[in-house]
Formats: sequence, structure tokens, C-alpha cells
Amino acid sequence: MADGFKAEWPMDLKAPEGSLEAKQPRPDLGADVVDPSRYYSRAFMEKEWAQLWPRVWLLAGVTPDIREPGDFTVFKHGHEEFIIARQDDGGIRAFYNVCPHRGNRVCLTEQGSVPAFTCPFHSWRFNCDGSLAQITDEETYDPELIKHRPGLTEVRCDTIGGLIFINMDGAAPPLKEWIGLPEGYIENYEIEKMNVVRHVRSEWKANWKTGVDAFYETYHLPHIHPQTQGVMEDFSQVDLYPNGFSRMIVPIGVKSHRVKDQDSIDPYQAHMMMEAGIDPQAYKGTPAGVRAAIQEAKRERAKKFNLDYYDRLTDGQLTDSWATGFFPNVQIGMHPEGVFIMRFVPHPTDPERFYYDNMTMFRYVDDPGYTVPGWMGLPEGMDVTGEIRPEIEHVPADVKPDLGEVLDQDVELVYAVQEGVKSRGFAGPIWCEQEDRLRHFHRELDRYLNGEK
Repeated sequence: MADGFKAEWPMDLKAPEGSLEAKQPRPDLGADVVDPSRYYSRAFMEKEWAQLWPRVWLLAGVTPDIREPGDFTVFKHGHEEFIIARQDDGGIRAFYNVCPHRGNRVCLTEQGSVPAFTCPFHSWRFNCDGSLAQITDEETYDPELIKHRPGLTEVRCDTIGGLIFINMDGAAPPLKEWIGLPEGYIENYEIEKMNVVRHVRSEWKANWKTGVDAFYETYHLPHIHPQTQGVMEDFSQVDLYPNGFSRMIVPIGVKSHRVKDQDSIDPYQAHMMMEAGIDPQAYKGTPAGVRAAIQEAKRERAKKFNLDYYDRLTDGQLTDSWATGFFPNVQIGMHPEGVFIMRFVPHPTDPERFYYDNMTMFRYVDDPGYTVPGWMGLPEGMDVTGEIRPEIEHVPADVKPDLGEVLDQDVELVYAVQEGVKSRGFAGPIWCEQEDRLRHFHRELDRYLNGEK
């Protein structure tokens, strides 16, 4: 590509075979059309609770949120809640957020640091390792009833690359075997050295899978988000991995191939150059060459700030979004400066509602020349140093979540899709190759529900 980036379908970034950026062979995905009732059926929702959610590893949090012994965070998934706590030995353990006495929620706050957990109902106290510390008025109990010293019920927990996962039934393969991504894929970003700078949990009027589907393809970008065309290609390299994992590499810093004017620099491209330390007025290359110029500038900036982990990242990772799907309900937009974690969390009782739970993480560099990327969409004035972990912003349905122009457009889109899939005139989704990730995701989902996994 002598003149810079060029988009073709199927998108293949021509990375060396065996590299993390290499295009994966496309498997035979068939041409099935799934029954649309999976998006609104209560029976389907109950089947997911019985055969999917307890058996998979669920992303429960990030290690920067619980750095010191006694630090904890509460993870909510449907009708279940879990306490994730840092231990005195540096390890991490997870427990159901439920008192063994009467079933009360032990933790009523979403994050914090404590020497022990005390149930607010009758003040039973539990150590941070889940063991029972004290029963109020223990002498009034039949000793046989409490001789097993009922503590918090532990749940399987493991970490990889700064991400914390839990598994409810304890029968899933080891986390590193279950995650269907190549070795080093997650770890190279050093998420453990980033900080959560914004956390929003908004309720959307749709099924959680309707949400996943919308974020698993870039086919809709020029139609729902036309403003992205000046700085983002809507063809993306789609890669499918084992166990329902997937990725789309979204080239950023270039114009969409659909834009007629390919000769002038788009204002969004100019802004990205300035973020990387390039003077747009001094740039003499073409719009197609902007992406490569930004990559080169970021490499130089990384040397200046001693960001050694850049050496483990490909050039493409310095500009593009590696939108990575963690089966079943997570997508992480992975960038060297930070990551954007999206969880599509099922509603406890309503199959036509879910929580879009997203954490924006940033790796702070104490220098005015190192700015927060515009793609993060952070409101002005937010602290990005990591000194303070922001509280979770809870946004009810029908209230604009203020997630930025593009994501706010997605709220409206997902609601319209959810309404449409219930129509007698809709027989099921007809997916093209640009939507391979959706077909891959639903196939893996069906394996769990059909008892194949």
C-alpha cells in the first residue's frame, strides 16, 4: 500500500501469519436463520439462566479497582450479586453477596475498602476471606445448627491481564483454557496499569442479545453513525476464535471507502493527528497515509514517556480498535491508551430489558502532551489520574445516558430493533459475512442451550 491504507472486502490487514493481528481463516458458519423469539421469550431467558449463565466465565471486574487488601467491588449479574475482594496475601476471592443467616445482601455499597463485611440485618460479621467472624448473640443458637460455622458462599474466581472473572457452577474449564484468544492478546495491553475513569450502568429497553448484536458489526456505521466516516473505515477485519470469542479490527485514522472526497484531510483526522503530537498543517501526506503517520508518531511518543509495552503492540494496535468479544456478554474496545469495556447484563426478570454496563479505562501519563483520546468521549472536567475511582453512574430507561453522540444513537437503534423483532412480519435475522461475529456468537450460545457444552 504505497499510498497508505486501502479498504477491500473481505478486509485483511495482511499481517504476518502467526501474529496477533493476522487474519483468521473463515470457518463454515452455515446459513441458518435463528428464531427471533430468542430476543423476547421468557422461556428462552429462563433457559439461559439454567444452562448458560452459571456455566460460563463472567467478567466481574478489573484488578485496578481492588489494589489493596480489604478493597472490594460488587458485581451484579441479573438476580445474582457477588463480592470480589482483595486478600491479605494479594490474591482475589469472590463470594455470593448473600448472608447465610437470612439471605440479606451483605454489601449494600458497590465498592470500597473494609477490614470485614458486616451484614446490616443482624450484624453477622465475615472476614474478607469469607469465613465467619462473629454471630450476634451466638449463645441463643442451637450449637448443632451453626457448628459448620456458616461463612459467605465462595464462587470460583480467576484473573488474566487485569480482568477478573467468576464462574458459578465451578465446572468450567480453567479460565486460560476457556478464553479463546491467542496467548498475550490481552496481557500486552497492561490493563492492570490502567484506571477506571468513568463507569456508567444504563438500562436499555431491549434483550441483552439485541445489544450484543448491535455492537458486533460495523455494517451499520455509515447508516446510523455517518459522522464516523471521516475517520473510520466501516469494513473491518473479522476474526473468529474458539469458545465463541471473536474480534473485529476497525481501522481508525482513515476515511471510509464510501466517502467520495479522498483527497482532503477530514477534521476528525486532523484532531487525531494533534492528539498524537502531529501538526496537521505541517502534514504533507494524503488522507490515506494519516493512519500510518499517527502510528509512527505514537511510537516516538511512547519512547519519550518510557511506555515499553508499546514494543509488544503491532502498528495497527496503535490506531485501530480491536473490538474483542468475550463470550457471552462482553466486548472490549482495546487501545494502547485505554480500553472501553462493555457488558450486556441481562435484566433479572424482563427479557426485553438489559443493562449496558460500560467502564472506560485510561493509562495516565503525567505530562500535558499526553492527552485523553477523543474516542473515550469523556465529559469535560473528569479526573483521569486514577487518584479517585468514580462512582457508578446509574441511568434508568428513557433517560439519555450521555455516553457520547455515537452511543446515544445506539440506544435509539437498539430499542427500534427490539420492537421490530417481535413483529409477525419478521422471520429471523439474515446475516451477511460482515455479520459473521453474530452468527458465531449465536452458534456458541445454542451449544450451551442444546446441551452440547
